[in-house]
Amino acid sequence: MNVSVEITLMPLNDNYKEVIKSFIISIRNNGLKILENPLSTQIYGDYDKIMNLLNNRIKEIFYKNNSIMINLKIVNGDRSEYKVDF
Repeated sequence: MNVSVEITLMPLNDNYKEVIKSFIISIRNNGLKILENPLSTQIYGDYDKIMNLLNNRIKEIFYKNNSIMINLKIVNGDRSEYKVDF
């Protein structure tokens, strides 16, 4: 089953840029389609693969940093090709 996941990582500290960069780099190159923009990161692909990846990376970032907030939106289905038609 494919899903679309939007992640917004919000470190609540002065070193937020480095924390965000490190997290994004850690999820790249895993055989998943990843789109990045200034507000969030989207991941598209197999549910189990994405959730295993996020489980490991979120746990890792929580261990390394205090005061991390993460917002996840998960949609059933691959929405990577969605085009606005209005």
